[in-house]
Amino acid sequence: MPLTDLPLDELRTYRPAIAEPDDFDDFWSKTLATARAAAGGPAEYRRVEDSPLTTVDVYDVRFPGWGGQPVAAWLLLPRGATGPLPAVVNFIGYSGGRGLHHEHLFYSAAGYAHLVVDSRGQGHDTSDPDPGPGTQYIGGFMTRGIEDPEHYYYRRLMTDCVRAVDILREHPLVDPDRIVVAGGSQGGGLALSVAGLAGDAVAAALVDVPFLCHYRRGADTAGDGPYPELAHYLSVHKRVDPDLVFATLNYFDGVHFAARATAPALFSVGLMDPVCPPSTVYAAYNAYAGEKDIRVWQFGDHGGGRGSQPYEQLLWLRQLSRWADR
Repeated sequence: MPLTDLPLDELRTYRPAIAEPDDFDDFWSKTLATARAAAGGPAEYRRVEDSPLTTVDVYDVRFPGWGGQPVAAWLLLPRGATGPLPAVVNFIGYSGGRGLHHEHLFYSAAGYAHLVVDSRGQGHDTSDPDPGPGTQYIGGFMTRGIEDPEHYYYRRLMTDCVRAVDILREHPLVDPDRIVVAGGSQGGGLALSVAGLAGDAVAAALVDVPFLCHYRRGADTAGDGPYPELAHYLSVHKRVDPDLVFATLNYFDGVHFAARATAPALFSVGLMDPVCPPSTVYAAYNAYAGEKDIRVWQFGDHGGGRGSQPYEQLLWLRQLSRWADR
């Protein structure tokens, strides 16, 4: 892919003015309080007895997310570990789910508890029940309920992701002070949202080529992936005010979550990324309130650093004081 976004020296200082709703904090405080108070019971961990893996213990997890609705996940633990373990809560890219448990061995091999969270409606194991009026949409999940923040799809998914951190902190083998949120693309945007919403419950964030940041810029410049769904939606629904759509999206913008996040974070960006243009990534990175660093992949597309980035992440995590002291 050609280099089509801003040059790197401009990206490093790119701080767009993105309108923040006056009730942003109140909206999310009420959203999370309602989810935590909803019925649904405790998390359930069912060991996968027939797994052929010999170095990890695998659990098929169900935990209450948005509205107490069950969300699927995999929990992988290094076999024989007695804890307390550092843990990674892993969120998935757009249109994907938790997949198969043997696809997720990297973090457990490094000694972490690893919770892989399904994405409601996108994976095979977590449904997204109709939440009520205002959810008519065309295209993908990007535009589901987009005319009202109360009914927007990502309100439910981001809530699920915060609840995943809530439940993992209660696991007897997990150190609640060493929980990392991680993901790439949509997963990176979700990790960023949880870092901004969950406060001290998050010890570190691994935010790779994040989606869900600076939506207007994404809609204007992305040549591939989910952002063009916004342009398609507005081209078909000609009576819908674009300002209304972007006003909804302002409640879910990674730039606003970044400004509230205080955990150390490692980002990554591909300067030739047509899906999450570098300017959308830097908009969130430059707004991030906590200690931060970024790996820049000059010729990277949406794969970013590919296999090199996870290795960078482990090295970076080792340098954090709360890891080094234990």
